[in-house]
Amino acid sequence: MLRPHPAVLRRLVDEYEALTGAEGARGPGELDARARDLAYTLCVSTGTRDVRRALEAARQWLAAAPAPAPEPAAPASAQRMPTPEPA
Repeated sequence: MLRPHPAVLRRLVDEYEALTGAEGARGPGELDARARDLAYTLCVSTGTRDVRRALEAARQWLAAAPAPAPEPAAPASAQRMPTPEPA
């Protein structure tokens, strides 16, 4: 089974949890369309049919994922090269 990139999975989990945490004040079962879309995407991404199981699987995968590599910094002397003139 293919797995989503850890950064994508982390973003899905974080956004879903933020939305459902904020909606806790409204009452259970009143998820807005974005939260339902995220739940569906999490289920498809993890091969599950229940968002609780999807979150559990996502957290396990994220815990096992290697730490992201730091992006290399561009050298301070890097400048844009001029475009050559057409002949």
